[in-house]
Amino acid sequence: MRILVVEDDTNLNRQLKEALTEAGYAVDVAFDGEEGHFLGDTEPYDAIVLDIGLPQMDGLSVLEEWRRAGRTTPVLLLTARDRWSDKVQGIDAGADDYVAKPFHMEEVLARIRALVRRAAGLASNEIVAGSVRLDARSGKVTVDGQSVKLTSHELRLLSYLMHHKGKVISRTELTEHLYDQDFDRDSNTIEVFVGRLRKKLPDDCIQTVRGLGYQIAED
Repeated sequence: MRILVVEDDTNLNRQLKEALTEAGYAVDVAFDGEEGHFLGDTEPYDAIVLDIGLPQMDGLSVLEEWRRAGRTTPVLLLTARDRWSDKVQGIDAGADDYVAKPFHMEEVLARIRALVRRAAGLASNEIVAGSVRLDARSGKVTVDGQSVKLTSHELRLLSYLMHHKGKVISRTELTEHLYDQDFDRDSNTIEVFVGRLRKKLPDDCIQTVRGLGYQIAED
């Protein structure tokens, strides 16, 4: 999963990136509204963390522009404002959730998980595909109850496919969602990770749809 953080406070921006990266996300960052708006308008994110009080272009204006352009990416607003009217304004502008500063990082991570989960139509952090179970909160993967050790990139790939069970996902889409913008992307590496995953998972877990991509079938 790929996340955009738009926050002008350098330290908080860094802390958010570190926490999200440690949680297994590919993370891009922006420090003002104009840069954030451009990235959110041109890159395919799974969720966006957006501060309201930004230079160049405030967060609510950024969000309203995205929604007017038809961008449906889930957005978590960060706000130092604690008035209920400001929260209502943010939700009405198109935010999916909000958290007031100061906050605990675990709360942000939990809200991001919830946004990604709801966007995928899932009700639980545990995603099941046959004998494979993925706990989106802990990143733990089991097959028939036995723990399976995955690298960070293998886990990102499996997580994206399991969050989109039943859909055929192209190598290009996987590449766009598994790596941040600074990564030297090569869609051919996706085949390598799929091959590694198949050695650790049941044979029929990840299916190849020739000429289109990969799929984890609905149960």
